[in-house]
Parts: sequence; C-alpha cells; structure tokens
Amino acid sequence: MNRWNAMSLLDRNNNSAILLAGILALTVGVGVARFVFTSLLPPMLDNFLSISFAGVLASVNYLGYLSGSLFSVFIKDIHTKVKFFRLGLLLCVVTSVILGISENYTIWLISRLFAGFGAAMALVVGSAIVMLKLKGTNKTKAMGIHFSGLGFSIVITDILMRAVFIYGGDWQDAWLILAFFGGIFSCYCIYILSFDKQPLSEVITHKFDKSLFSPLVIILIIAYFTEGVGMVVQATFLPDIVNALDGLAGFGGYTWLVVGIAGIPACIIWMHLAHKFGSIPIMIIAMMLQIVGILIPTFSSNVYLNLLSGILYGATFVGLVALFMNYGGQIAAKNPVFIMGAITAAYGVGQILAPLYCIAFIEYYDSYTPALYLTALIVFIGVLLLAFSHYKLNKLQPVMT
Repeated sequence: MNRWNAMSLLDRNNNSAILLAGILALTVGVGVARFVFTSLLPPMLDNFLSISFAGVLASVNYLGYLSGSLFSVFIKDIHTKVKFFRLGLLLCVVTSVILGISENYTIWLISRLFAGFGAAMALVVGSAIVMLKLKGTNKTKAMGIHFSGLGFSIVITDILMRAVFIYGGDWQDAWLILAFFGGIFSCYCIYILSFDKQPLSEVITHKFDKSLFSPLVIILIIAYFTEGVGMVVQATFLPDIVNALDGLAGFGGYTWLVVGIAGIPACIIWMHLAHKFGSIPIMIIAMMLQIVGILIPTFSSNVYLNLLSGILYGATFVGLVALFMNYGGQIAAKNPVFIMGAITAAYGVGQILAPLYCIAFIEYYDSYTPALYLTALIVFIGVLLLAFSHYKLNKLQPVMT
C-alpha cells in the first residue's frame, strides 16, 4: 500500500484512502444506524422504551436491512451502486436525527426500517465498492482491514454516546451528536468511494445470474442465516442481559464496549487465518467460540467471564461478517455484490426472527437463558452445515481461500 499521509488520503485511487473510507462507511451504516441502538438501550429503557417494543424496533431495523440486502442483488452497474451507497449513508444520518427529535412510536418504527435499508447499502454495496476499487493488493487481507470497521463502529459510537452523558446530555442528545459525526464521515466516504464517469456503452453491468447459486452457495446462505440469529440476540440485548445478572447491574455498557474493542483486530486476524488455512475451517472455529460466548451468561454471573463473553462475541461476529462476505465475494468473482447481497439477505432473516422469539421467551420465562440456549443451538446447526460443505469440498476440489 502507498504511504499513509494526508495527501494520499485525498486520493480516490489510493488503497489507504479507500480502506479508511470503507471503515468510516461501516461506522455510519453499522455503528450509527444499527449498533449504537444497543449502547443506548439501557437509558432508553429507563424512561422511554419497553423491552418488548425495543425488540420490535430491532426486528424492524433488520427487516429494512434485509430489504436492502435483497435490493442490492439487483443493482446492475457500478455507478448505480455508488448512487445507492450514497443514499444509504444519507438515510443512516437522517433517521438518527429523527430519533433525537421524536418520541412517536410510529415514526420510530419507520425510521428504524429506513435506517436498516441504509445500513445494507453502506455494508453490502459499500463493501463491494471497496473490493472493486482496491488495486494491487491481497484482497483477503485488505478486506480484513476494511471489516475491522465493524469493531471501530461499535467503539467510536459507544465513546461518542458516553461523552454525551458525561457532559450532561441524554439519549436524545446522543442521537443528534451521532448523526452530526455520521454526516461528517459520510462526506469523506462519498468523495473517496466513487468511480470515474464512463460512456454508457463502456459501463459494466452485472445481470442476475442464477448459476451462481451452487450447492456450496446455498449452504453458505443457510449457515449465514444461523449466524444472523447468533449475532442479533447479543447485538440487541447484551447490555441488558449482563445488567440482569446478579451483582452485575451497570456492567452491561462496559461489556458492550469490549465487544467493539475485540472486534477491531478480529477481522484482520481471522482473515489472515482464512488466507492461511481456508475460509470454511476458520468460520467453523469462530462460530464454535461464539457459541461459548452466547452460553456464558446462562451459567455464570462472574464479571470477568461475562466480559469474556463480550470479547468472544465481538471477536467472532465481526470476524464472521468479514469471512462470509469476503468468501461470498470471491465466489462471485467480478460481481461480488451479488452473493454478498444474497447471503446478507439470509443473515437479515435471522436477525428479524431472533429478537421476536427472544421477546416471547423473556416474557414467558422472565429470563434470557432459554433464548440464549436456542440461539446457541441454531448457531451449532450452522457449524454442522459448514463442516459438511468442507468435507464435500475436500473430496471434490481444493479448499477455496
């Protein structure tokens, strides 16, 4: 990569600038539009939201994310991808402003829906743009750097939220401050992540290609669905899960912060391991570790073990997004957004369903434990599917990396 300096970061074709813009796009799309909701959940539960409505909002947000993921599959040319990527960033910022100025439940439902759509544009389409723009580098390792933005998105937005409360603000002020910084980050992303205009006859279009849906891709889609379930339960409820444990009231926010910290190096480490040992074996290991993290709050209220639960969650869910997205992009070759969108759609279905069964279990059992057991079981089914596909690949062809 070129030397990291101020001038290179203004060069649209510089790999360092492209990766920085990708990380900031993830901060806006994933941090501001999605994960900071988890950081702000405890104070919002104190004087505004019920746990049931919070779960509904999470599902609606993921419904928007699912619709965006499906929509991204049908975006044909690169310039249209750029337009919808920019629209997505705008939606992420505007919907956050709305949450800071309104307490109307209907408006919140609509805002979270559109925020989810915007997040899909920032993650799925934005990641495809980054992958296409990177030049002369090992893309597996480079995309690991890009997806470290998932961890940064949690840390940056959580720190901004905490700063607002330290200086006397409330959760509504936090949404407005986050939208402000999201707008600044978006300006840089829009400038860097674009392509030079081409005559219409030279624009490469990507048609819907059913032949890409091989048995391997179908297994990948189902496995990523199970990971969507595994990811969203803690993404929505982790601070409240920890706060509900004996003696750990108030520690939930710190657990969420370590999720983000663990996620920053995770992508780079997991992608390096995938490059060395193959993507599918590393996905299996990451999902098994995630299961351990999911189950820790069910048998222990030890503060250190529950911090470990947050570390395992952050290190694995962030890494698994990078592993699945990169692997899907490689399978699709010149049209990475196609399979990225397809597998992310399955991920989105899992994210929609999981908060709903969590709400039902919490209300019936007055505990998160049954929901965590079911979540761990679903993720384990994904592990079995990946193990089966790895066995088949070893029999038929060399393992893809």
